[in-house]
Amino acid sequence: QMAEKDDKIICVTAAMEIGTGMSPFTEKYPDRYVDVGIAEEHAITYAAGLAASGFKPIVPIYSTFMQRAYDNIFHDAVLQKLPVIYCMDRAGIVGPDGPTHHGVFDIAFMRSLPGMIVTAPKDGNELRNLLATALNSGSNFSIRYPKDNCRIFDLDLDPIILDIGKWEILNKGTSSVVLATGSMVGMIM
Repeated sequence: QMAEKDDKIICVTAAMEIGTGMSPFTEKYPDRYVDVGIAEEHAITYAAGLAASGFKPIVPIYSTFMQRAYDNIFHDAVLQKLPVIYCMDRAGIVGPDGPTHHGVFDIAFMRSLPGMIVTAPKDGNELRNLLATALNSGSNFSIRYPKDNCRIFDLDLDPIILDIGKWEILNKGTSSVVLATGSMVGMIM
């Protein structure tokens, strides 16, 4: 949706086109998709180079494999203040994919990076809004989401730029507060 209006958007992944759901994008924009093979570190450094050249790189990689590129995220993107968007699929426990694919550390390692924005959408509509916000932010921006079907997604909605650092109030009460992010929002609603 956003790539239709912005030819600076380029997706870079590390042998995860099908697993991260990039196939429709690659079919529509084959010249704006780069698969570096099983080389997450290279994907990040390549994306940083694209950002330095004025492009808007989006890097969809499984959460657990993003940790392989931690040094590259820090040295090649964050320290250089080059805006890269890290889309971390399979965040959390992923069941039959097994323990090597459980993405349970991305919040901790992304939060340790100076200036990194760390997000977790509650549904598909918020994922689209976070992606639009990331593209507009000019910052290093991580978006983590589970290997699961989303609770709510309307393909016909336009993306909305969100206020970074603000919580959305879904229900207002008087005696307690429950804070939830990502897929946990659906569990408490």
